[in-house]
Parts: sequence; C-alpha cells; structure tokens
Amino acid sequence: MKNLLVFLVVAVVGAACFDLFDTENLIKSEGYHTETHYVTTSDGYVLQVNRIPYRRHERSSHKHNRPVVFLMHGLLAASNSYVLLGHENSLAFNLADAGFDVWMGNARGNRNSRAHVSLNPDHARQKFDFFDFSWEEIGMIDVPEMIDYALKHTGREKLHYIGHSQGGTAFLVMSSMRPEYNEKLESVHLLAGVGYMKHFPNSQMSGLAALSNVIYNFALTIGMVELFPPSSDSRSVGRSADSCTGNLGYNYMCDLTGVDQIVRGSGDSEGMFGNYEPAGAAIKQIAHYGQNIKDKTFRRWNFGLLKNLRKYGSSSPPKYNLGLITADVTMHYTVSDTLLDPRDVLAMAADMPNCKVRKVAREDFQHEDFIAAKDSKELVNEYVIEQINAVSGFGR
Repeated sequence: MKNLLVFLVVAVVGAACFDLFDTENLIKSEGYHTETHYVTTSDGYVLQVNRIPYRRHERSSHKHNRPVVFLMHGLLAASNSYVLLGHENSLAFNLADAGFDVWMGNARGNRNSRAHVSLNPDHARQKFDFFDFSWEEIGMIDVPEMIDYALKHTGREKLHYIGHSQGGTAFLVMSSMRPEYNEKLESVHLLAGVGYMKHFPNSQMSGLAALSNVIYNFALTIGMVELFPPSSDSRSVGRSADSCTGNLGYNYMCDLTGVDQIVRGSGDSEGMFGNYEPAGAAIKQIAHYGQNIKDKTFRRWNFGLLKNLRKYGSSSPPKYNLGLITADVTMHYTVSDTLLDPRDVLAMAADMPNCKVRKVAREDFQHEDFIAAKDSKELVNEYVIEQINAVSGFGR
C-alpha cells in the first residue's frame, strides 16, 4: 500500500511536522484543500471536524447544490481512517473527487477530540468524569451536533451519512432515540454498522464479554478509564500491541475489541493504522459492547437493577427501537466479518422500514477492510458514490 508506507517512513524519520492523526495535514499532503472545524457539544466536549470541500488540486467549485456527505469513524479510530489509503483509494478522497462536500467527524475522547471546556482528561480525578461515556453519548450528542454544524455551515437541509462499525452504531442510536434526525439525512450507508448482537460471531470475545461489568468496575478502581491514551511521543511506532499486554484490564479490553485484528489487519487489508497506535476510546464504550454481546441484544447501558429503575423506570435497560429509523439506509456487510454476523444485519434491516442490504462481493472481505483494504474503492466506494448521485440527482 504505497501511500500508507510513505506516511510511515515520513513519520519515523521525522521529515514532516505532523503525525498520522493530524488529519488536516494528511489531507493537504495529498493535494486537497481542507478546513478544520471545532464543535463544542451541549455537554462541553470539543470535537474536531475535518472538511474536504473540493476535488484534488481545486480550491473552489463552480457546481452548486453539491451533496454534503458526513463520515463517522469506528471504535478506536478517528477521521484519518478515511484518508489513509491515499488519494486513489480512500473513501473521503473518492467522495471529494466525485464533487461532493465531504465532512469527517471525530468522536469525543479520541486523539482529535480529547478536549473539554472544563474537564482535563489527564487529571487524576477529572478523567473519571471526562471518560464517563459510551457510544450512546456519541450517537445522542456528538453525531447530531456535528451534523447540525455541517448543515448550518453549508446552508443545506439534508446530508448523506456514512458510518463504519461504531459509526454505524452511533447512527442507529441517534436515529432511534432522536428520530427527528431521520429528516436531515438524504441517504445513509452503514459499512459493517454494529448493532444487534444475537448471533455475535466471535466465540472468544463472547466468552470475555460475560465478564464485562466485573472487568469494567475493576478498571475504574485502578484508575483505568481510557484505552490507548496518547503517548508522549506523537511519532511512536508499534504501541498498539505493547499496550495490550502487562495489565489485566488492558489485556481484556484489547481482546474484547479485537484490536489486534482491526489495527494489524488480516486478509487483504493492512489494518487501519499499520504499526501506529489506535486513536483511543473510553473503556465504557468497549464495556457497553461487551454488555450487549453477553446479553445478545442491542440496548442502553446497564447500570444494574436499582439504578436502572431510577434511570429508565424498568429493571432492564430499554432496547433501541430501530422501527423508528425512517431514513433511506443501505447496510453493507461481509460474510467473513468476525464482529458482525450477517443474520444480525438482516434482522436490523427487517426492523427498519426503509432499509436494504448489500453483501460485499469478496468472500474473505473483513470488518476493517471497508476502510483499509486495497480493493475497497472497487468493492464499496464506487457503489456508494453511484447511489449518492442517484438519490441526490447530482452528476447528471
């Protein structure tokens, strides 16, 4: 993967002043004009949003009413995951070269959005409040507020949403719990969007998930609230594997997320980040997935019996009601995904009133391949662009 290898060499020898998480300069290095925006959420998190408004080597566009496309990354990832394959194959660059106005979000707590108006994520006490969130808050607060920002900035009423993995989870949360946002989405493409867990395919992770609450509570007692915090050396290499050893809590969370597969890659992919560390996440995000894997369901955070009664008015957390999702959704899936079973994809699609499914035409296509495989342009990106053009009437 030529462009990824170039980034690796540049970072290691120190020939550039940016690292792999500096999405703005990664975009510029590929010849695109870019903007970096910051959205302060209603609960004080400062989120970085990256924009590619024009085609490569362009600084303006004569076309009006260009489709606005918002991309949301997966667990332990950041906006850079949509540009790491270089200008020829990366989804964000392919969308920009198709003439679209491309926006990429960063979830709270990752390397690009690790800031708050009053809480310090590195403070011994404040970090507990800063990282007290799961992907529900990302779906309920971060994504809708970034969408509103992009719509206001562009003067548009609707946009197209693309979410990979947890980016799909965030959409399912947002559109079921804040269904008014369905009206702001012209079309939705979920790339291995994780939701239902009835047939979760990884038996090792399923066994570990049974210990989710025990390990999460243990992690809190030893002050562990974040997985893969930034290293002191932004150009460090190979930390992803090292960070998953030597500590029971870290070891468990890495196993539960399948981080070695996602980061290192398998099959035809070279992983999201090659030898680089992931972008980080709150331990609670991972524990929430663990709860749902254990219970074979897709529902809100389980506080325990008494607090559930106070919080939800029931002994068990409510399930997310996908029947409230009315947006035009396409769920892309693969039969070799070790984090999402095709039967759960089909079940989610059946529960959404306006959803279709699409199987990727390579049998060994993996969960991470949607953003990391060399042939993702041919197998995924070109179809997404074609469908956005068809829905929006753009490019005719």
